[in-house]
Amino acid sequence: MPRTRTIPDAQVFAVIQRLLEQGGEKAVSFGSVAKATGLAPPTLVQRYGSVEGMIRAARHAAWDALEHRTVQAIATTADKGPQGLLKAIGPFDARSIATDMRHPDLAQRANGWRMGVEKALAMRLGAGVKARESAALLFAAWQGQGLWGTAGESAFRLKDAVKRLT
Repeated sequence: MPRTRTIPDAQVFAVIQRLLEQGGEKAVSFGSVAKATGLAPPTLVQRYGSVEGMIRAARHAAWDALEHRTVQAIATTADKGPQGLLKAIGPFDARSIATDMRHPDLAQRANGWRMGVEKALAMRLGAGVKARESAALLFAAWQGQGLWGTAGESAFRLKDAVKRLT
């Protein structure tokens, strides 16, 4: 009979995500996660098999959370414009998304999420090819803003982009 987990995966994944944000994949090891969580390294090995497996499990959990947040945002902002939707989805870690693109299973999740957000944006922008193209441009601008926003203040506003695209 397996022992109950004293520290749930969600708590371990939060630590891994913080380590990834602070120092990238090199900052994540069984030792660093063990130190931060109080779990023994062999326990982490038993749970996740490898450091890569541990990171992938944490990233899949992050995608689960982002996808859930996105579905909720789409549902609760049906009467709002594109900026309302993007604001409701909230912040995301663009650097992690870029890193995930190196792994086929995570890249597939990222692409599916992108397509879902673009579809929801297009529905708010109208119908047809122009709406789909505008949604793709707006999504790209939003992602770029998320990535480069950490570098400092930008004069670019999504609200202005929506006006230009519609």
